[in-house]
Amino acid sequence: MEVSELLRRYEYGDRDFSGVNLRNADLSNLTLVDINLENANLTGANFSRSFLMKANLKGAFLNWANFQFVKLTEGNFTDTDLTKARLNGAFLVKSDFTRSRLSGADLSHANLRSAILERANLCGTKLIGANLRGAKLDGANLNWANLQAAKLSGASLKNAFLSDTNLAEAFLNGADLSGIDLTGINLSEAKLSGANLEGASLSLSNFRNARLHGANLSGANLTGANLEAAFLYGANLQWTNLSRANLTRSDLSNARILGVKLEETILTDTVFSDLARRYITLADQSHAIV
Repeated sequence: MEVSELLRRYEYGDRDFSGVNLRNADLSNLTLVDINLENANLTGANFSRSFLMKANLKGAFLNWANFQFVKLTEGNFTDTDLTKARLNGAFLVKSDFTRSRLSGADLSHANLRSAILERANLCGTKLIGANLRGAKLDGANLNWANLQAAKLSGASLKNAFLSDTNLAEAFLNGADLSGIDLTGINLSEAKLSGANLEGASLSLSNFRNARLHGANLSGANLTGANLEAAFLYGANLQWTNLSRANLTRSDLSNARILGVKLEETILTDTVFSDLARRYITLADQSHAIV
């Protein structure tokens, strides 16, 4: 189909263009609200700066497509192929990307607030500074993704895959990360106040200068983690394993530490409440390095 034919039909009220072939088509700077492009071949198409609110792109081929700065709230991207697509700066609030393939795509500074990305493949995806507040990322593959400075407050990441993911400076306040495997992940300077990390695997992870005010880390494994200068005021560290962790200059004021494991933990200049310090002494955490 030629772009001119699509525009003519759209102008006369037609919205159903499912299955069309618009490979490499230039559809930039257009208004195509409510358009149905389900199962369409849009490989390499250019939608930059277009208005596509509530568009249906379910099952479409969108690999290498250009969606830079597009306005596409409440869009349907379920089961779409967006491999290597460019979506940086796109406005995608409340859009549905369930099971979509976004490996190698660029979503830097995109607005994905309250978007659904459950079981999406985001392997190696660039999400620098992206707004993912309240997004659902349950079961998503985020291996090797770059989420530096991304905003994930209130997001759900249950059963997500996060091997070698970069979360430095990310905003994860109130995020649900319970039981997640973040072994060796970079979370330096991340904001995790009120986050739920209960039972999470966090060994060897980097939390240097991270903000964990009121976070729930009960039962988490932080063996060998770097928590230097981390702010853990009021955090729940009950039955947490902090063996061989570095807590130099970290602030654990008012933290709950019942059952915490501190074998060979570095506690140089660590700030504790008087009650917590007495508890550590009475519990004979004699192998901690103070």
